[in-house]
Amino acid sequence: MATTSNSVLFLSSDSLSHHHNPPRFPLHLSSSRSHSVSLLPNKRSGSLALRCSNNGDNISSEKDTPIELKFPAFPTVMDINKIREILPHRFPFLLVDRVIEYTPGVSAVAIKNVTINDNFFPGHFPERPIMPGVLMIEAMAQVGGIVMLQPEVGGSQDNFFFAGIDKVRFRKPVIAGDTLVMRMTLLKFQKRFGLAKMEGKAYVGGALVCEGEFMMVSAGSS
Repeated sequence: MATTSNSVLFLSSDSLSHHHNPPRFPLHLSSSRSHSVSLLPNKRSGSLALRCSNNGDNISSEKDTPIELKFPAFPTVMDINKIREILPHRFPFLLVDRVIEYTPGVSAVAIKNVTINDNFFPGHFPERPIMPGVLMIEAMAQVGGIVMLQPEVGGSQDNFFFAGIDKVRFRKPVIAGDTLVMRMTLLKFQKRFGLAKMEGKAYVGGALVCEGEFMMVSAGSS
């Protein structure tokens, strides 16, 4: 025997024992709205509770949420003050605003908020503000510097230089208003020679805009 109460359907264990083919899930309910179904055992009564939820209500609540509340902010692992303690760069060449993920000695993910107030836009280009590719590479190299200059790698503020790039590709233009999300991963580090090889990828809105391989070298190794 089965009884219903609002959105929960209780099925007794006796009624299920007479069925050679027990019901399969998910169930398709005849309704204009979509539902999700879960089967919950009740140990005390020996019955099964079939719980139905109306996904239409969730969709409606999402539509009612103002757009400014829908998208969470990037997390902050290192803020601009901490970045300034690690990197020697200063205005107008500090191109990292926030570190959102950091794995010691392995990788860092950071963002650069690209705004129309950046000092390179008046000349690149007045009618179509596009972030120069060389500055995208520089920003990514700075994220690599955050990895290299940590105690896990053994670096210091005075001894890191950008030594070279390979296999660089620019996939899409980066314009004012974009948030450039950059991931730099340490592939190889020869501590004896002060040489590091890193892989870099940069994204805007989840789309790859730039990638390449980077070489870093410490001042003491030259």
